[in-house]
Amino acid sequence: MKKTIEQVIFAILFVIGGICQVSCNQKVAKEPVENQVAEKESTCLTAVDDYLINEFGKHYVQGDVCIPCAYVIDKDESNADDILVWGDFWVFNYKLSGDTLKTVSGGAHPGLMHVQKTDDGFKVTGFDAVVDGSGNLESAKKIFGEKFPAYQAVSSDDKKREENRARIVAEYVKENNLSATMYQDEGWPVVNLPHE
Repeated sequence: MKKTIEQVIFAILFVIGGICQVSCNQKVAKEPVENQVAEKESTCLTAVDDYLINEFGKHYVQGDVCIPCAYVIDKDESNADDILVWGDFWVFNYKLSGDTLKTVSGGAHPGLMHVQKTDDGFKVTGFDAVVDGSGNLESAKKIFGEKFPAYQAVSSDDKKREENRARIVAEYVKENNLSATMYQDEGWPVVNLPHE
């Protein structure tokens, strides 16, 4: 009788273990797909951010940190060799002073990023820039095409752009464990960073 009870308990535990194994396997099977999608998008945009820092940020007066602010208008990921990312791309260099990131330099670089998926991840292979000066409007219309109204809406909405900037700076501060709780442009009031 003792063996029978032990065998029944063992059988029950074996069945429960099997059920847990199946449900865990099902969960594991789902997660990589979701993570791959998130990673793919993040990595594509990370390549854009890296390009903003390394190609544009270095040409400005340097600070303690360089934070890219990419306002993506649209993306076309149908061709892994030439992923298209249209945006109003900004980069800012800051000096950390106590709990405030003080802006020392930065600027806008609207246009179209060409990103390629490689075995090592993603990299920007080219950038079609909206030109400064008299040809600005014409080149913006050419680069953004049917997306031009969306670009115009983003580039002309200072309030929304600053809200996005505050969110991006807050994410950067959190990811890099900085002491900043606000940022400040020269001659402007401080902007408190949003909390999640």
